[in-house]
Amino acid sequence: MKKRSAVKEFEHRAQPAPYRRWGSGMEPESIQQMENACQLPISVVGALMPDAHVGYGLPIGGVLGTKNAVIPYAVGVDIACRVKMSVLDLPISALTEQTDRLKRALQKETSFGIGATFKNRRLHPVMDEDWSFSAITNELKDKAWSQLGTSGSGNHFVEYGTLTLDQAQLGLEPGIYLALLSHSGSRGTGNCVATYYSKLALDMHPQLPKELRHLAWLDLDTHPGQEYWHAMELMGRYAAANHQLIHRHIAAHLGVDVLLDIENHHNYAWKETHNHTELIVHRKGATPAGLGVVGIIPGSMATPGYVVRGRGNPESLNSAAHGAGRRMSRKAAKQAFTWHDARTVLAERGVELISAGLDELPMAYKDIETVMAAQTDLVQPIARFDPKLVKMAPPGERPED
Repeated sequence: MKKRSAVKEFEHRAQPAPYRRWGSGMEPESIQQMENACQLPISVVGALMPDAHVGYGLPIGGVLGTKNAVIPYAVGVDIACRVKMSVLDLPISALTEQTDRLKRALQKETSFGIGATFKNRRLHPVMDEDWSFSAITNELKDKAWSQLGTSGSGNHFVEYGTLTLDQAQLGLEPGIYLALLSHSGSRGTGNCVATYYSKLALDMHPQLPKELRHLAWLDLDTHPGQEYWHAMELMGRYAAANHQLIHRHIAAHLGVDVLLDIENHHNYAWKETHNHTELIVHRKGATPAGLGVVGIIPGSMATPGYVVRGRGNPESLNSAAHGAGRRMSRKAAKQAFTWHDARTVLAERGVELISAGLDELPMAYKDIETVMAAQTDLVQPIARFDPKLVKMAPPGERPED
């Protein structure tokens, strides 16, 4: 009988890849996760954003540049999760004078949580693409179509609010506008893709120690690496389609035009050149912030978010925070707060909540103003969004984020 060859022991680097950190007061575990990632032989450079907190493998808020390799868990389980904003041609008085009309549009044209579907499937060209290039995407195509245009659970939302511009920006005059903001990703389909390729990567690197197991990678000059990259890009287009349909159907339901449309995504990997070297840049819960790039950094259901322009800071690999970031776990939030707490805070801030879980209350998140102050060298705020009418997955849904 042929003797099975021994697994080569993992060798830690003599010198870890460098990374820079923005912000303070981070949980030690998230910092350790970033430092673990810098021990990988494929890692070149990293950055940790001010909204960082613990994730699987790479921390949420972690940015990692690698050489010719992609790490499925450093992309994230909700591949290509994104934020999209539409400025609607409605007066802001509609928030108080046409509340029922706005709520009806949200209730009819959105569906939240695991297993969320629409009775009549929605249509988008992404479902006409070739999904048969891998066994997993081919298997998931019908599931993806059934959930097309829906939103996830956890921190995903669709909400109306006010967008305030102090100066003329993005083709709009100074003023206060009514805007629609959504946050969600590639749904259960993206999660299944991430899980499948993460396991495949781990099987290919059995020598990894426990603390690095969720950082197993796929070389891009291999078939599995190319297949995952293709799947990730497809999930990106699928996530974008979900948001396009949400915004299109709500605007059509209301019978209004869209004056401005903005979106950006995180939980993704990009091929970029930094310091004259082509890298695979993973932004797990981090927003692209190249020079002049427009993005959105939301706060929480009762705190502001900001439309920003990237400053193109090379030390952050042209990245910024993707939100306020959690300051406590979901379990801790559920134990710490009550719905009485929620009603008090929301009333103070003029927010009406249609549905959500206690673990998504604003007190569970870091202070968005502190996060923004910690990254003035990464982005320039150009407009402020304040939530007013918010819908998230009902309590009890397992988070997908």
